[in-house]
Amino acid sequence: MNSRTHNCGELTKKNIDKNVRLFGWINSTRTHGKIIFIDIRDRFGKTQIILNTDSLIEKGKTLSNEDVISVSGTVIARSADLVNKNITTGEIEVVAEQIKILNVSAPLPMSIHDREASTEEHRLKYRYLELRNSELQNNLILRNKTTQVVRNFLNEQDFIEIETPVLTKSTPEGARDYLVPSRVHNGKFYALPQSPQMYKQLFMISGLDRYFQIVKCFRDEDLRSDRQPEFTQIDLEMSFVDEEHVRDMVEQLIATVFDEVNNVKMQTPFPTLSYEEAMKRFGTDKPDLRYSIEIQDFKKFSDQSDFQAFKNSESVQMINVHNSEFFSRKIISELDSYAQSLGAKGLAWMKYNDSIFESGISKFFNKNLQSNIASDCNIKNGSICFMIADSSEISLKVLGKIRVKVADMLSLYDDSVFKPVWIVDFPLFNWDEDNQRFDSVHHPFVAPKDQDIKTAISEPEKAISKGYDIVINGYEIAGGSIRIHDQKLQQKIFETMNLTKKDIQSKFGFFIDALKFGTPPHGGIAFGLDRLVMLLAGVNNIRDVIAFPKTTSASALMEDSPNTVSDEQLDDLGIGIKKNEKKV
Repeated sequence: MNSRTHNCGELTKKNIDKNVRLFGWINSTRTHGKIIFIDIRDRFGKTQIILNTDSLIEKGKTLSNEDVISVSGTVIARSADLVNKNITTGEIEVVAEQIKILNVSAPLPMSIHDREASTEEHRLKYRYLELRNSELQNNLILRNKTTQVVRNFLNEQDFIEIETPVLTKSTPEGARDYLVPSRVHNGKFYALPQSPQMYKQLFMISGLDRYFQIVKCFRDEDLRSDRQPEFTQIDLEMSFVDEEHVRDMVEQLIATVFDEVNNVKMQTPFPTLSYEEAMKRFGTDKPDLRYSIEIQDFKKFSDQSDFQAFKNSESVQMINVHNSEFFSRKIISELDSYAQSLGAKGLAWMKYNDSIFESGISKFFNKNLQSNIASDCNIKNGSICFMIADSSEISLKVLGKIRVKVADMLSLYDDSVFKPVWIVDFPLFNWDEDNQRFDSVHHPFVAPKDQDIKTAISEPEKAISKGYDIVINGYEIAGGSIRIHDQKLQQKIFETMNLTKKDIQSKFGFFIDALKFGTPPHGGIAFGLDRLVMLLAGVNNIRDVIAFPKTTSASALMEDSPNTVSDEQLDDLGIGIKKNEKKV
């Protein structure tokens, strides 16, 4: 088979009168009188082919979409009125002299070009066909470009790319591990890594100074549109750094990626919010800053009202939203149901028109109080106020989600705009009520603030960590911290988490031992590559930027996994299957 001279996306007027040979898939065929037009497609683009001889027209009548063909012919210019400005080859076409059918396609079980014509489950079953869609191909091309930019940047900053093991040891890092039974060591298990956390810290102990890796990680956790059981991290670690050093490096990396991949200029330094401030203003530690709606403390006003339900609540929080006319009784009812589904008792509201509050609970607020509310909370005519009264945690969390919901309804943001923000000063621990113990907010290797080292042991609930997350448009893109480099402090942190000395030695003994051999101060961060590419591609489903993703139930429909294995395989591993019994 002769090789192609060009791909289907590169011919221009410079190639006119040249003889060319193209290979690709038939994208479409059109018959006009005694001429057949074929669009031939590969991942680089499309080229229009003309069949205008009897023999070629007869062959053309046998062709179907997605047949694989080769075409030899001469490049000619399109007439001015037929130029297609939407494609790079739109000024030319190829008059065919020879067509070879390389493979005939069976009728397709789904539409390639109209993804919405099939359910996502059906499309994932035939993912290899869906990947012919130009949008998905462009997403994967963009993903490749992103990783190349990242590698080039980090190489220029003296980072070394080093691989870490995939078969490792099960350790408690938050989510459940995926376990791999060992045939050689009967009854023992490897775990797939949730992250290369301890390995990258060991690199710093080894004196390698700056490490990075683009690496697969695995977490057995509940899934959603921006989460997968196996995902890809851009993982990096640095020695002799503090929080500012790491954040500055990350900002340079992000700015370079957005500039070189999307031609978007990002202003540095990025703004910074403490965890506490983010929760108070936005009800989340992943705030979307593209719209200006902020949560306001409404308790001082509600306490002056006659609304007893508010006066009896620990916390009353409010958001002020413009365009009150949009919020019909039906929409408000839907928002109320949504709030209740998130754990709130209900969603209260008042509309503000002609300088007075009306509807909802406005009758419980006298005129002077209404005037003070409007003035102090900067409420303008044509606005609506939504309020949640509950515990501080619930009122902030639920109103934060209502804020996002309202922004979606009103289309208050532009997907071409990117608003990064650092979230810092996280609590070091949170209290696990079910197990009556302290758990790490991030992971147990995060260092406490210098002034909180003693507090981390004596009053764990008050300690603040040296952790930091970077959030863009409401998505956590990366998270990291300065690590504990003192063996004694690391031991005490484990003990604070109610791990016994036996547990510590069993799970982390090798790491604790390593810390005593001159460990440098160090820190790093891990990016979710899939989420980063999702933002760059302007899509809201992480599965659109992964070649072969899993469903929200962690299934791979194309290859039908997970699946059963033979009794012989189980016997080799010394494993039996125990059926789950429903709890009564």
